[in-house]
Amino acid sequence: MLSREDNETLCRVGPGTPMGNVMRRYWHPIATSAQLAEPDCAPLRTKLLGEKFVVFRDTSGRVGVLDEYCLHRGVSLALGRVEQGGIRCLYHGWKFAVDGTVLETPNHPDPRLCQALKANAYPVREVSGLIWTYIGPAQLEPPFRRFAYDEVPASHRVIHRVNVTANYLQLAEGGVDSSHVGILHTNQVRPSWRARRQRTDAGVLDAAIMEDNAPSLEIEDTPFGFHYAAIRSSLADGGSGLRNVRITPVILPTLRVIPATFYCFSVYETPMDDISTATFVITHADRPISFEDLTRVHGLDDERFWSPQDCWFRASWDDRLGQDRASMDQSWTGHRGIQREDAVMAMSSEPIVDRSKEHLVAADQAVVRLRRRMMEAVRLTEAGEPPPGLLLPDLTKVLASDRDIARDERWQDMAAAHFELQQAAE
Repeated sequence: MLSREDNETLCRVGPGTPMGNVMRRYWHPIATSAQLAEPDCAPLRTKLLGEKFVVFRDTSGRVGVLDEYCLHRGVSLALGRVEQGGIRCLYHGWKFAVDGTVLETPNHPDPRLCQALKANAYPVREVSGLIWTYIGPAQLEPPFRRFAYDEVPASHRVIHRVNVTANYLQLAEGGVDSSHVGILHTNQVRPSWRARRQRTDAGVLDAAIMEDNAPSLEIEDTPFGFHYAAIRSSLADGGSGLRNVRITPVILPTLRVIPATFYCFSVYETPMDDISTATFVITHADRPISFEDLTRVHGLDDERFWSPQDCWFRASWDDRLGQDRASMDQSWTGHRGIQREDAVMAMSSEPIVDRSKEHLVAADQAVVRLRRRMMEAVRLTEAGEPPPGLLLPDLTKVLASDRDIARDERWQDMAAAHFELQQAAE
């Protein structure tokens, strides 16, 4: 269990909170490029770490991240006009460039006002279909990091954003919990369940096929956070001494990398505020992949629950979070798709879970390690030290893996690059 005090420390991300201070040391995804697909498209109103922002693409294609409210009279710039290299407030026509420069003040045309004022604007990077920003202290801006999915062509990469009404930690803990995979996602990964179903599930991943739902875990800290091996009986063993090893890297503050047979999933649980999270799922492969196919895999192809226009996962207890109980002879959960099932589980709890009431078991070791590493990040930040992974710009060799190995093989050899990274950091 976690004390109520530590739970509050980990879950609260607003300005001035311990975890908010940690989170503000890192770059975060704040939007997808698809949300701002065209120059002068509608601005995006969004939150990050409890603060409100407007994200817009100007007529030259540049992206700006500004405080949402106009510095003149405090109305939302998300309603503004995007025109001629900037965004213009509807109320009095004040116009701002992507860097916050005040370009025009029609109701006070003295040029000295434009020179004296500047809107709060934040550093931006647009890479691999994601728009990133940094909202921490300017003098502490860290290097921008690159990941494995940045190394593949755009045709081999698909991105989904799913806004979920739940605290980021609830989603992140679910993501590092290997024992839930073969249970919650039974339709996708359990062969014995598949065999007795009467129809084919369009959301089947061909992913980590497993029947052993009580894996043993081996966990090691790394410079970027930690990684762990979930070790299971191999379905292909047949007395040959094989064991299945599934390695999941966890890159602080919010990224996990999940292996599958044909895909790799990189998932950010980016806190919008204390009770809502933007889940960014980047799927990449060694071949072209389709947004439509992956949307079905995630169970997001039903517009009652999600649309790429607003990205919010819409479910409520009015209809049991959309559960179809009549289908449960064929569907383990009465839901369909990996991301949809994960989102529903998070939303079924309180927005911030009281972890002092838990009863943890051995299968929860990675959840415990995540909490421990995040608390260490708090202590490092409070001591004026960089939290884990902050100063490692090249994380492209941090990879997930899922395969069978002989019982005398070391799983650490499957993650040798992680140790090379550790040696370089030391």
